[in-house]
Amino acid sequence: MQRVRRKSNRQSRMVLLLVFAVVVIVIVACGARSISLNHQAKELAITESQLESELKSEQIRTENLESREKYMKTKKYIEDEAKNKLGLVNKDEYLIKPKDKDD
Repeated sequence: MQRVRRKSNRQSRMVLLLVFAVVVIVIVACGARSISLNHQAKELAITESQLESELKSEQIRTENLESREKYMKTKKYIEDEAKNKLGLVNKDEYLIKPKDKDD
């Protein structure tokens, strides 16, 4: 009877030790995964802030392009381009050119 109890005690200790080892392994694995997920969360937060910054700059760029497009549809723009690129003037304006140095 004592031998059966000793075997039973040994087996129960082994089972208890095995269960404890499995629990420790699970805890270590969960901790490692937690650390990995925290690192990944930090990287994603940095990426998110970079993308938000990029989004803001693109929104500003879009606003600038829209205002430029609106200006380009005005008569003032057409007149400015005609003066700057083609050298044209309005009917009530005079164009004064400096003399060439060769003359």
